[in-house]
Amino acid sequence: MKSADLDVLTHALEWLKNGYKAHLFTVVQTWGSAPRLPGAILVVREDGHLIGSVSGGCIEDDLADKARNQVLPKTPAIMEYGISRDEAQRFNIPCGGRLQIVAEPLNDVAQLLSLVQALELRKLMKRSVNLKTGQVKLMQVLPEGLPKIDGDWFHTYFGPQWRLVIIGANQLGSTLASMAQVLDFDVLICEPRQEIREEWHVEGVTWVKGMPDDVVLEINPDAHTAIVAVTHDPKLDDMALLEALKSDAFYVGALGSHKNQEKRRERMRMFDLNELEIATLRGPVGLQIGSRTPAEIAIAILAELIQVRAQQLKMGAGFIDDISQISHTNKARCEA
Repeated sequence: MKSADLDVLTHALEWLKNGYKAHLFTVVQTWGSAPRLPGAILVVREDGHLIGSVSGGCIEDDLADKARNQVLPKTPAIMEYGISRDEAQRFNIPCGGRLQIVAEPLNDVAQLLSLVQALELRKLMKRSVNLKTGQVKLMQVLPEGLPKIDGDWFHTYFGPQWRLVIIGANQLGSTLASMAQVLDFDVLICEPRQEIREEWHVEGVTWVKGMPDDVVLEINPDAHTAIVAVTHDPKLDDMALLEALKSDAFYVGALGSHKNQEKRRERMRMFDLNELEIATLRGPVGLQIGSRTPAEIAIAILAELIQVRAQQLKMGAGFIDDISQISHTNKARCEA
């Protein structure tokens, strides 16, 4: 399964190759209860066909209507929605919501192809657009934060797709793999036990052959990778964890009770792991929501995984996560 952004860009590339004109829209900044986060993208074809989302509703309809009527900007431009109460109601933006979007015509097939190819190779790319001239620059970078406008340049970031490596192809592993794909994760499975592997029935995943420790080394986990061990076999789970905890993976978790996790941490100390590395282990894995069935446990794991990812993204962008303050501000706007 392709990531959402890669899917949008691939469609845009095919449209351009087939002779269509199209515009790319990117959310730059939001205020209040805006429905999509900075970096969300939408491509609208000249006949109103679209893929992606910047609001999840009426703004897409408005942009498609503008495309059909040929009134979209001919050069890169900044657009804003939800500035007034009337406009917010017209476009069905939640109370207090406001979006700033960069709109740009897509003209260069080769340049867009380079971006798609880089994302397929799991590269993190910075795409910079000059708002006056339309010049586009591509550069492979380390994580730098959220989209921003800096003088005449608009900078945004793409890729790589988030990955989930599951150690274990049991019932929980298959349920977790199925749900994770819906959440746009590229799912990789490691299962050295032949009898369990033969009963696998979930499509769309990538099988990685080998023992768990070798598999983790082979995939070289980056900051967009999560690793979850669910085999119920401490020998297999521990093999994966010994390498995963030393990697750049943003999330490493293992199934097991509190008692079993303490025993596991003691075993980890017998190898070349320090206390900081051991402390990053999520175990018992998943948010504590009273889950019991495989589906409930999978939901708990994915919920915690999404929570950790969101926290790290905010920290990387220099955000202060104060939910109570945001809620209070939005409530005051709605009552005004």
